[in-house]
Amino acid sequence: MIFGIIKPFPSPLISGRGIDLDFAMLAGCLALLGLGLVMITSASSEVAAAQSGNPLYHMFRHLVYVAIGIFACIVTMMVPIATWQKMGFTMLVGAFGLLVLVLVPGIGREVNGSMRWIGFSFFNVQPSEIAKVFVVIYLAGYLVRRQTEVRESWMGFFKPFIVLLPMAGLLLMEPDFGATVVMMGAAAAMLFLGGVGLFRFSLMVVLAVGAVFVLVQAQPYRMARLITFTDPWSDQFGSGYQLTQALIAFGRGEWLGVGLGNSVQKQFYLPEAHTDFVFSVLAEELGVVGSLVTVALFVFVTVRALYIGLWAEKAKQFFAAYMAFGLAFLWIGQFLINIGVNVGLLPTKGLTLPFLSYGGSSLVICCACVGLLLRIEWESRTHLGSEEHEFDESDFAEEPNHGR
Repeated sequence: MIFGIIKPFPSPLISGRGIDLDFAMLAGCLALLGLGLVMITSASSEVAAAQSGNPLYHMFRHLVYVAIGIFACIVTMMVPIATWQKMGFTMLVGAFGLLVLVLVPGIGREVNGSMRWIGFSFFNVQPSEIAKVFVVIYLAGYLVRRQTEVRESWMGFFKPFIVLLPMAGLLLMEPDFGATVVMMGAAAAMLFLGGVGLFRFSLMVVLAVGAVFVLVQAQPYRMARLITFTDPWSDQFGSGYQLTQALIAFGRGEWLGVGLGNSVQKQFYLPEAHTDFVFSVLAEELGVVGSLVTVALFVFVTVRALYIGLWAEKAKQFFAAYMAFGLAFLWIGQFLINIGVNVGLLPTKGLTLPFLSYGGSSLVICCACVGLLLRIEWESRTHLGSEEHEFDESDFAEEPNHGR
């Protein structure tokens, strides 16, 4: 029955050529997923044993998240990009609704002083992860609808901020400063690629830097983090504790690491070892070589995502192109901030590392983004998926391979 429903809508999984995927992108993401599972199993074993009596507790939960994420990837792959474009405004409203709900007492769940999760019986949902993707989809549609206005007038440039600033305000009320920076950074990059003039873009950058400066000074804990990260050893057992323990992990790893599973820092020295600081445990166990290989994988999947956007743009599928660019910049922002925090180049900020960190919402959304990117690549390569094109299985019989 399900096959009968999806059969009229060809996809990378259902076509005349069978499975027709961007296997390079898929392989890179699967490699990160596999590495993440291994590192979460290692980094969480001591904490899981102490809290639940089972050292593999977090591994089993993460496997469930991986299965849900793969299902989400398949579902998003099956949906035409034109459908996402039509649902842009609805998804924006949904994002606002989720961010409001998480602030409602009794619905939102507070963890470590932040109201970032909507709690259910066995799992939590983090609305900010969903909202970031929904904003990218809405903004991609706006850039297509108002392309001339965005490029030529101030009003077209400022209109998106009528939506983005209230959403940023809701994120800061949780508070989730990291998600705010990533979302606004991705939106700024999309506007620049959408044709905003250099003067207006430079003005936006200046205003953004000024806003970050004001927000940092507005909360004492943010200022304390900013001061501490410049010299964490000055308060090694206070505000600089987490960063100093992460740096110790990097130092112990040296070139080849201490060996998988042999981390000392994960044994209650490094807080959040399997979530925000999983990269530090990876560096301790796999060394500089393992860290650089991991970074290379991150670079590969993000650059591949940008190329997918470029291919869609060349195929004149501009909504798909802007969406691919936005998703790529969401990943790039999270990669840079998380790894920057782990190595002490940025102030400590609770932001997961895509594909690697433990956390259901982040992992499932990352997998859904992979499905969107694979769909975009397939539609741009086959020149299908536009609203004007009628799908027909005959379109897939003799398609040439473009060698991507």
